[in-house]
Amino acid sequence: MTTETNRSAPAPSPPDPAAGSPAAPHRLILPVVLAGVFITTLDFFIVNVAIPSMQSDLGASSAAIEWVVAGFGLAYGVGLITGGRLGDLYGRRRMFLLGLALFTVASLLCGVAQSGDFLVFSRVLQGLAAAMLAPQVLALLSTVFTGAARLKVFVGYGLAMGLAAVFGQLIGGLLIEADIAGWGWRSCFLVNLPLCLIIIGMTLKLVPESRAEGRPKLDFAGVALITLALVALVLPLIEGREHGWPAWTWISFGAFAVVLAVFVVVERSIAARGGSPLVNMSMFGDRAFVVGLACQLVFWMGQASFFLVLALYMQVGRGLTALQAGLLFAAIGAGFLYTSMNASKFAAKLGRQVLAVGAVLMLVGLIVIGVTVGRLGTDGNMAWLIPGLVIDGAGMGLAVAPLASTVLTRVNPQYAGAASGVLTTGLQIGNSIGVAVIGVIFYNALGDAPVASSYPHAFNMGIVFLVAVAVALALLVQALPRTNDGK
Repeated sequence: MTTETNRSAPAPSPPDPAAGSPAAPHRLILPVVLAGVFITTLDFFIVNVAIPSMQSDLGASSAAIEWVVAGFGLAYGVGLITGGRLGDLYGRRRMFLLGLALFTVASLLCGVAQSGDFLVFSRVLQGLAAAMLAPQVLALLSTVFTGAARLKVFVGYGLAMGLAAVFGQLIGGLLIEADIAGWGWRSCFLVNLPLCLIIIGMTLKLVPESRAEGRPKLDFAGVALITLALVALVLPLIEGREHGWPAWTWISFGAFAVVLAVFVVVERSIAARGGSPLVNMSMFGDRAFVVGLACQLVFWMGQASFFLVLALYMQVGRGLTALQAGLLFAAIGAGFLYTSMNASKFAAKLGRQVLAVGAVLMLVGLIVIGVTVGRLGTDGNMAWLIPGLVIDGAGMGLAVAPLASTVLTRVNPQYAGAASGVLTTGLQIGNSIGVAVIGVIFYNALGDAPVASSYPHAFNMGIVFLVAVAVALALLVQALPRTNDGK
């Protein structure tokens, strides 16, 4: 049930006259801000295909290369809630632009890196920039668009994010294969420069400013506590498997629970005194928000983890190049593209059950893929994977956009940035948990001395986990509030 606070939510704050940006037609604002989420999501996935040439060129250690991925993910996941609240306080367009500017600089630094350590530093900077930028996208969309139009833009949000995730490997493979100006893997980062500059220019021209009403102050205690809590959760998820889950990882998980509990107490106390907490706990009084957030976390547990084991099976187990593997990933994109572009129509007919249908489609697709891999072994034609990949992508497309609208539709616009940060943090933590769990399953099945013939079995052990995630999502959807027509 929606809380009284949400039912009586104030209207979104008007465009800020000081921002110097006149209101633009909504159809022009949408692609500009969606480009921001596309480019940051793309950078999370595109780097995987560049790792082999990156390590060889820089002479970097395995640990440094691991942190090229992990450093971005850690900084991104830890900073999202604070980034969202900064947008509420100081202007969502302003923080979007600052994030883009920092992302541009960090991408340049990544592209010119001459050592593994410098590349890791630059990737952490990229992650911080993404954390500043990403929550503003949903917050701006939530305040600029209302009613039925808002539901449609969430479809666009899901489409942009999903396309970046699904086609990241293909885009990376194409860039490395093209070897523009002899840049090789560096083009995966340098390509961001012209794109970011274009988005910055269009944002200045088209996107109006918005922020929380009044003059709220930044909750520094909340920032410190949530940052510490998220580091305690995400760091062992990233590093634990590689180091054999030493004692410090379990101590860190325990510390996360304690610090999170302290954070909740502090935030409630600030709200009770009439202050401006980093996260207003009244948001969690809405069942749609809480269950939708849980659905978000569970859904993304099955995405980065699936892309990881699929890429390993294709490229290590079957010897495909990054480009060849990327072309197979495009089959997921085909299914995703069709259903995500029509998700609003499906959601209008099915209500909350559109998420369950998406989960069932992913379940069917994963089973088909698993059976196919079992039959192919190490020498069958990989094209036989395409039907299962298309079905799985179709399920993804039905889930991504409705998830965002389920979580954010009824949130008070005053807290749009913080709520968007919480939502995107759920995405990032879901990815981290999924990768950690499937990593244990996959590498244990692979054994200490893996050979090509071990990969189909290890991949299918990972599929068992992914099937369980899809079933959990379908069941969790049933806890969402019914719509007015009972769906």
